[in-house]
Amino acid sequence: MAGEPTVAEKLKNLFELQTIDSKIDEIEILKGELPIEVSDLEDEIAGLETRINRLNEQIADFDSEISKHGANIKEAEALIERYNTQLDNVKNNREYDALMKELEMQNLEIQLSEKKIRGVEKDKERKAETLEANQERLDRKSKDLATKKVELEEIIKKTEKEEQKLRKEAEKWRKKIEDRLLRAYDRTRTNYRNGMAVVTVERNACGGCFNMIPPQLQLEIAMQKKIIACEHCSRVLVDDTIAAEVTGETEAA
Repeated sequence: MAGEPTVAEKLKNLFELQTIDSKIDEIEILKGELPIEVSDLEDEIAGLETRINRLNEQIADFDSEISKHGANIKEAEALIERYNTQLDNVKNNREYDALMKELEMQNLEIQLSEKKIRGVEKDKERKAETLEANQERLDRKSKDLATKKVELEEIIKKTEKEEQKLRKEAEKWRKKIEDRLLRAYDRTRTNYRNGMAVVTVERNACGGCFNMIPPQLQLEIAMQKKIIACEHCSRVLVDDTIAAEVTGETEAA
């Protein structure tokens, strides 16, 4: 059964993981905001499509309503024609008054239906303008999405194999690191935009926040007897020898 790794081995494992994660970060930087932009555009387009479908349904309802009022007008006109024919054959004033009342009612029915048609047509016109504006926006967003997808696919095509390889390597090194250290490493990485959780001492200063490291602490770091974090930024500090060893192995690989 393998023994407990030494502090030097733990530091080397952490630096190995940091080196690989930094390369993955570089690929993500190369992709930039494209994945987020593509996702946002897809959501926006889905919303526009839903809105356009709803507008089309509303316009169809307006057409149906206009058709219904048009049918009412035709029916009233047919009745008016029939009543006018009956006027030629009235036998008394009572029949005449009744027919004139029916004619008046049908004329009012026509006027009311025509008024409703005008109102519905105005509503339909407004909806059609809104539909046109939304359709133009959808066309623009669809073109933007197609362009950004091509850009993203080209980047993915160039980096996919390398990224997959790096992620497998990162997983391998993560398994070598104890959970407590791994949690601290991940937490520190998320705290900084450059994702650096393990750094070397450069020119007597922390390679992450550039605050000076006291000589005694630098000596302890070089001895590799315990894991030491920068008191200012909490990044793990490693000696140049570990960095050189990891870099040498990477170049050889």
